[in-house]
Amino acid sequence: MNTPASPSRQAPGAWWQWLHQLWLNAMAVEDVTGIAVQVYRALIQLPGAAVAVGARWGVGEPQYMRMLRAGCEDPVTWFPTASDWPGGPGLPPSPDAGSGPLSRVYDLTGPERADLDLVAGPLLDSKAAMVLECVFPLATGDTAGLWVGLADLPDPATVERLGEQLAQVADVLMASNARILAARSDERRQARDAFLAEASLQMDASLDVQETLGRVARLAVPAVAEGCAVHLFRPDGRLEPVAVAHVAVTAQERLAGIAHDDAWLDATLCAGAARRDSVVLRGADLAGGPFAPDAADPAFAVSALSVSPLRARGRTLGTLTFLYGGEDDGIADLRTLENLAGRAALAIDTTTLYAQRREHVRLLQHHLLPRALPEVTGLELSAAYEVGDTSLDVGGDFYDVVAAKGKVALFIGDVCGRGAEAAAFTALARHTLRTLLEDGTPPGPALSRLNRVLTDERASRFVTALVAVLTPADGGWDAEIAAAGHPFPLLRRADGEVTEVAAHGLLLGVVPGTSYEPVRVRLGEGDAVMMFTDGLIEARSADGTHFEEHLPAAVRELAGGDDPAAGIVAAASAFRHLGDDDTAVLIARVRGQR
Repeated sequence: MNTPASPSRQAPGAWWQWLHQLWLNAMAVEDVTGIAVQVYRALIQLPGAAVAVGARWGVGEPQYMRMLRAGCEDPVTWFPTASDWPGGPGLPPSPDAGSGPLSRVYDLTGPERADLDLVAGPLLDSKAAMVLECVFPLATGDTAGLWVGLADLPDPATVERLGEQLAQVADVLMASNARILAARSDERRQARDAFLAEASLQMDASLDVQETLGRVARLAVPAVAEGCAVHLFRPDGRLEPVAVAHVAVTAQERLAGIAHDDAWLDATLCAGAARRDSVVLRGADLAGGPFAPDAADPAFAVSALSVSPLRARGRTLGTLTFLYGGEDDGIADLRTLENLAGRAALAIDTTTLYAQRREHVRLLQHHLLPRALPEVTGLELSAAYEVGDTSLDVGGDFYDVVAAKGKVALFIGDVCGRGAEAAAFTALARHTLRTLLEDGTPPGPALSRLNRVLTDERASRFVTALVAVLTPADGGWDAEIAAAGHPFPLLRRADGEVTEVAAHGLLLGVVPGTSYEPVRVRLGEGDAVMMFTDGLIEARSADGTHFEEHLPAAVRELAGGDDPAAGIVAAASAFRHLGDDDTAVLIARVRGQR
């Protein structure tokens, strides 16, 4: 920033050069006080000037006063708290924000000196005969004034010219302050937008309700306020605290207690939840509550408290409360509070709806699977199911075991895709097979009947299935296995040998009139047959290797232990880095020596 030489009393053109440089400097400073020395040095150079005085005041009280006497190099500054404060108690009339400067001329040889109460002391001490005054608005509630005391009474033309020059300086200061305020507003807007964007990312990063609630509270402290509490409405209509945070760890437990059972806060939050906008409580509004200056715990007093309703999709979910312990200028603007509350409400509502739908999907999936496997003498049955897709759609994998008419029928299947339609075909396939097998229908004809049902329904999704009917035999069980486009089952012998049972057959629901030929194997003591869906073998490691390559070893190791189906699913889950299909495993093992 260039410092312009003060305009000479003897060079009229120097004023315009100085005013232009003042304008350039005024457009570069971060506060109008940054060009104060230049202004006062220029004013004291005006013809006949004995003293230059400036002051700035807010609503009802001055902020500072400056004075530069002729012959001095730098101005002196006073603040109202100083013991030598020279100002009077009165303030000049303040023009409205957005209006221009107000100029007046005072003849101190007459009675008008009383109108200069605020700056009368320095002006009268200078022995000025006339004072030029220019009062101008900087912002709402922020006003400034410039006064030039003249040693003599100049002619009217000179007074008019000096008044115009003083107004020109005021115009520069007003323009400078307007630019500064706009820049600060833009900085605050950018900071606010960055904070809200980060808040949205953080809140959207989880679909867990409790984690989202905790993120809302932690994001706001200390970025917005010293303390935060989130309350949600319970089904009975009462507000319940679900998350609290405070910059002081020792105060967080105290805040949690207040948020839970303080009657004043409960009434305040209920009133806030009924509003359409945020409200900030200060001073007397806090009386009677736990945060008032005269509360039982003065250390917990705050300068302000804000309550924002949490509203999303036409419903009021609860409230977002902030506690401010600092000065008022640290309180976030209401627009930011309401924006943050709106985003928080949407995130909370989304996670809540997600949790509800997940529970509904879980219940639906539960009804598509057997509640429990039957107890069968001579067999150990084991089953496990794992959801591989984190979406909210029910999967198409199914399995069941039917013990009827002295035989045990096991079946497993997979409907292509996910969602309501897949669930409908899953239920149809499972219950059709179960009914047929309960009636003693052999595996091949049972699959043919199911295929006819699906083709008659003009199924839009193909279905794979595998059926094994076990019949008791001397020293073991005879197994009759039929497949319809399903992964081959694995046979684990008692000695650990693992082989595939090549059961071929066309997908269900594709070609009408398809027949399915069974494969027969013998299961001795300690032998096991394992059926599974393709989610098991399609699980992939980070390098792209399929779990199918490791499955025989896993079956060899785990199929002879306790709860073998769960063990194999867990092994695939630990191996999986890629692949999100559901996995079902069903194992029947002949009781014998392990």
